[in-house]
This record gives sequence, structure tokens and C-alpha cells, in this order.
Amino acid sequence: MTLPSATLETALAVPLGRSGLVRLARRHPLVVIGGGLLALLIILALAGPLYAGDPGNMEPFKRLQPSSAEMWFGSDNLGRDVFARTIFGARISLVVGLLSAACAAIAGLLIGVIAGYSRSFDSVVMRVMDGLMSIPTILLAIALISLTGPGIGILIVAIAIPETPAVARLVRSVVLGVRERPYVEAALCGGARLPKVLWRHILPSTVPALMVQGATVCASAILTEAGLSFLGVGVPPEIPSWGNMIASSRLYLAIAPLTIFAPGICLAVTVLAVNLLGDGLRDMFDPRAKRRG
Repeated sequence: MTLPSATLETALAVPLGRSGLVRLARRHPLVVIGGGLLALLIILALAGPLYAGDPGNMEPFKRLQPSSAEMWFGSDNLGRDVFARTIFGARISLVVGLLSAACAAIAGLLIGVIAGYSRSFDSVVMRVMDGLMSIPTILLAIALISLTGPGIGILIVAIAIPETPAVARLVRSVVLGVRERPYVEAALCGGARLPKVLWRHILPSTVPALMVQGATVCASAILTEAGLSFLGVGVPPEIPSWGNMIASSRLYLAIAPLTIFAPGICLAVTVLAVNLLGDGLRDMFDPRAKRRG
């Protein structure tokens, strides 16, 4: 979706302080709800070592135990604390999601801006982007991981590459519209160099669309990481991840349902928070979208 150009000053024209937060919550509740949930998840994940215990500690004689004061979510088939693994699994999902979105946004921004200004570059590179978009994300990620082996770094790259074309096409469409604006032509006619025009006039116009698309990529990356870990090609099994937690516990659903429900619910809440934040940013930067909704 192509958003109309909007300045950050206009979209974020909310005073600071308590009254400003109240006004922000009234005008853009989805941003507050989604951002608040996401911030809470990040805080819980970062503070995990202070209260969650050791996620790798195995006590076989306590395997598949129900929830208790010692283990809030019970234990898995190896006697590991499900609560601790769920909290530490949030780190993997959030790191993979945020870094994948950042990598895709940076790469897509560079490709989109250059393609929007260079017709020769556009005709070649955008055909490559179209080819990448025709390949399912999870299949391309599996192929890349199969060549190099599992790991968090290669997982981030494997997810970011298939997500880059969508960002590049969105940025390109914004640049194609903005470069014809009178103030851009006036700056060029006034002797301003192209890098300065790109930095002062073109790039700020792409930020709103980039932020909205980044939230979409982040949610997609979290789900893709969970799917890859569930299939056994994501993060290594010894690292707690919501995907491999669900995969290793699927045979024990009737005996210990929390081993699946705990990471599954956390995964759903995280994706919901990111999607709410993305929808709120869309409404914030494009008021017409809110009126249409």
C-alpha cells in the first residue's frame, strides 16, 4: 500500500507530558495499545534472567509436571521450566523480528530510492525484485539455511532477503511520486545537488511508509522464525524458541497442554501487538485510511 507523503512533524504533533499521552491515546489508540504490549514484552524478555530461572536446566524426574509455585507453567518432556523457556524464547522472536525488519527496511530503502531515480537501474533491479517476490518466503529461507546451517544470524538474513522486494517497491512508488513535486524541482533548479535533495526532501517522505511496512515485515518475520524453528531449520534446538518449543511438545498436548499453549499464546500476542502498532501507524500517517475504516 502506498501512503501519501506526510511529514513526521504533522503526524506526531502531540505535546509531550501526561496530557500529551492522553491525547495520543485518544487520537491513536492502536499505537498506544500495540506499542504498550510490545514494550511490555521487550521488558519481560530483557529482565528474564532476574526472575525466570535457567531455561536449559533439565530435571528428568520432574518431566511433564503441571504448573506449580516452583514452575509456573509446568515442565516439558525433559524437565525444563516452560515459563523460563517461554520468557527466553521471546528474546529470539523479538531479535529476529526486529533485526529482520531493520535489514529489509535498509536494503529496500536503498534499492527503492535508487530505482525511483534511475530508469536504467529500475528496469533491471525491479525485475529481480519481482522474481524474489514470486518465491514463497519460507521456501527461500529454508534453501538459504540448508546451504549454511542453522543460526540466528543466517536466520535473520534468510528472512530479510525475501521481505526486501516489498519494501523496495513501496519506497520506489513513494519516490516516483515525490520527485515530481514542485519543491523538489525547485531545489534541483536552484542548484542543490542530488544527494542533498535526496536527504532533505525524498528520504523524509519515505519514512511514514517505511515504518508501516516495517511493522508488517516484523510480524511476518516472527511467524516465519516460529515456522522454521517448528520445522527444525530455524535456531538450534538447544536455544529456546517458541517454534521449537511447540514442535518438541506437540506429542504431549493431552498430558501437558501448557507446554504448547504458553509459547503459542505469547507468539499470538506478540504478532497481534506488532500488527496493532502497524495499523495505528498507518492511521497516524494517513488520516484518510482511518476515515475509510
